[in-house]
Amino acid sequence: MEFKDCHDQTPAPDLTWKQLRQMGWRSLFLQASFNYERMQAAGWLYSILPGLRHIHQNKKDLSKAMKDHLEFFNTHPFLVTFIMGIILAMEQRKEDREAIRGIKIATMGPLGGIGDALFYLTLLPITAGIGASLAIEGNFLGPFIFLISFNIIHFGVRFGLMNYGYKMGVKAIAKIKEGTKQITRAASIVGLTVVGGLIATYVAFNVNYVWKSGEAKLNIQTDVLDQIMPAMLPLAYTLLMYWLLKKGRSPLTLIGITLVIGLIGSYFKIL
Repeated sequence: MEFKDCHDQTPAPDLTWKQLRQMGWRSLFLQASFNYERMQAAGWLYSILPGLRHIHQNKKDLSKAMKDHLEFFNTHPFLVTFIMGIILAMEQRKEDREAIRGIKIATMGPLGGIGDALFYLTLLPITAGIGASLAIEGNFLGPFIFLISFNIIHFGVRFGLMNYGYKMGVKAIAKIKEGTKQITRAASIVGLTVVGGLIATYVAFNVNYVWKSGEAKLNIQTDVLDQIMPAMLPLAYTLLMYWLLKKGRSPLTLIGITLVIGLIGSYFKIL
C-alpha cells in the first residue's frame, strides 16, 4: 500500500558523530554506479543507508524511504554531504516525504554548479599549479604536496559539511515545523524551476529543416518554433517521455526510442 508519511511518526534518536562519519566515507562511492537513467541515485542511497536504517525501525517506512531515495539524483560529489545532513535530519523528524523530496531536488542543482566552481575551477588549478611548479624545478615533493593540500581541503569540506548540514537541518526543522506546507510548496517550485532549466539546457531537440519557395526561405526552428516558445520541442519531448514512463515503459525503451528518432532525423537531415 502506498502512503505519504511514515507509519511510525515518532522522531528517531539523534545520529552520532560516528554514524555521520561513516556515511561521509560511504559518500566517496557516490558515483560508483553512475548511470544515465538515475545518475548518482544508487550511490546516494548507499551513502545514507546506515542513517535510514537507524531512523526507520519500521520495515515499511524503511522500504518507502529507500524507494524514494532511488529517484534521480545528481550533484557535486564533494558537497553531497551537506544535502545528506539536511535530508537525514528531516528523515529523523519524520517529515513529509514530499518535503524531503522537494528539498533534495532544490539543493542538488545549485550545489552542483557551486562545487565545480570552487573545486574544479579554483582549488584544483591552484594546488596542481603549486605541485607542478615544484616538480618542474626538480622537487620530488611536488606531486605529494598537490595531493595532500587538495585532499586536506576536500576531506575537510566533505566531513565538515556532513556535520554542519545535519545540525543545521535539525535546528531549522524545529523552527519551521509549523510552516512545513509552505516550505514544501517553495521547495517544489524551486525544484520545478531547476528541472525546467535542465530541460532547456540539456535536451537538444532542434529541427534543421528549411522550407524554400523561390527565393524565400523559412527556417522551421528559428522562424516558427522559437517564435512560438523557445525550447518548445525539448519540453514537448520531455513531457512525452514522462507520460510514457507513467504508462509503464522502461527507461531502456525510452532510450531506444530516443536513439531511433535521432538516427532517423540525422539520416534525413531534419534534426
